[in-house]
Amino acid sequence: MPLDYRLNTAICLLAGTAILLNVRNKTEIVPVRESFASFPQRVASWVGSDANIPTDVLRSLGPGDFLNRDYHEIANGDDMRVSLFIGYFPSQRAGDTLHSPKNCLPGSGWVPVESGKMEIRLHDRAPFVVNRYLIVKGSERGLALYWYWAHGRSVANEYWAKFYLVKDSIYLNRSDGSLIRVTTQLGQHENPAAAERRLISFLNAILGTLEPYLPR
Repeated sequence: MPLDYRLNTAICLLAGTAILLNVRNKTEIVPVRESFASFPQRVASWVGSDANIPTDVLRSLGPGDFLNRDYHEIANGDDMRVSLFIGYFPSQRAGDTLHSPKNCLPGSGWVPVESGKMEIRLHDRAPFVVNRYLIVKGSERGLALYWYWAHGRSVANEYWAKFYLVKDSIYLNRSDGSLIRVTTQLGQHENPAAAERRLISFLNAILGTLEPYLPR
């Protein structure tokens, strides 16, 4: 598919998102949910501590509820951590739509060196696809997985996420949605596959806990 065609398609989709969200009835449904302030510091064998979100980052994200926390698994006895970031946006009709993490990684010093998608299979859940990034900062290496989540639906592609945003705004009168990202640094000689397993283990532990915070 030619690059210009894809670019024009993306521009039309984004323009359509803005138009349709603004012409909809103003009385949209904003579901009741738990605030991330009550999200547990300990989930299964994982214990977390809050990480600061800089003011300029919060300003760029816009109105929403955000969780930024580092977890480590006490059962393993090591210090390999998993960072969990979730941004929940109760309404995206004012133009504050979900941001792609790939745009903010360079700003934090991390540079993607490998990107793709992978299917995740978790306990008692249908498989879903996420974005997978191998990232570096100097001599440090890390692995990041992220996806968009709204109304019980997981989507990896940001343009499909915007398509569903318009569709749900029309049919459900809702424009809320969220971004979920988990990252972990790799040990000095650690294989990315081992980091993947650590992230999957963490997701298996915490995804059930997210239900009251991310309305279906």
